[in-house]
Amino acid sequence: MPWPSRKRDKGAVADKKEPDAKIAKTEEETPDKEEEEKSTKPPAGSSKSGWKNWKKTKESDSGGEESKITYCHWLLKSEPESRLEKGVDVKFSIDDLKAQPNQTTFWDGVRNYQARNFLRAMKLGQQAFFYHSNCKEPGIVGIVKIVKEAYPDHTQFDQKDPHYDSSSRKENPKWSMVDVQFVRMTKRFIPLSEIKAHHLAHKADGGPLKNMMLFTRQRLSIQPLTQEEFDFVLSLEEKKPH
Repeated sequence: MPWPSRKRDKGAVADKKEPDAKIAKTEEETPDKEEEEKSTKPPAGSSKSGWKNWKKTKESDSGGEESKITYCHWLLKSEPESRLEKGVDVKFSIDDLKAQPNQTTFWDGVRNYQARNFLRAMKLGQQAFFYHSNCKEPGIVGIVKIVKEAYPDHTQFDQKDPHYDSSSRKENPKWSMVDVQFVRMTKRFIPLSEIKAHHLAHKADGGPLKNMMLFTRQRLSIQPLTQEEFDFVLSLEEKKPH
């Protein structure tokens, strides 16, 4: 392939525009298991961020019972600016994806167990935000879709690749990847700072971004989104930035 491994979790850092981000453990220290899914509570109280005006209140058909979070969309982080890792440039922007044959490529180089498990949970046709990370102004630039479900990441066996893993065996590969295809650019760049402002407001009033993993697990380069989170963030492209 013309592009080296470029989408990775190992050694990921918090975005440069997030100096006040809570310092999380390095991804190498993440346990090899999924975190337990937390129940979501129905929105309560008044909304300062106005999200209830964006989405009609649903009638409860569960008798007040809480349901587990269901993830059906994703956020994929990749670095749009050059950075050498073991002598290899890991840069890969959305323009690089658009330049690939059929605007499709494999999403390789993930070396974090939780992120890998998220990759393995992806289903054909699901959509994801393409997020530019570790750059001057991080944020969402486009939408991609999953066109091939998880299969072994060949870079784990390539000794010349910066993400080579000598402990992985071909008969039982540790790491997986999926294929993604460009769908479209977002109508405007949606910066991290704008998403964070909504997240903080929703934490106070019970809005859809209150538990968004972009702020609770900043270092993960593969992050799940609920339908509610995806729809709200997508709605921001129709609004003028503040």
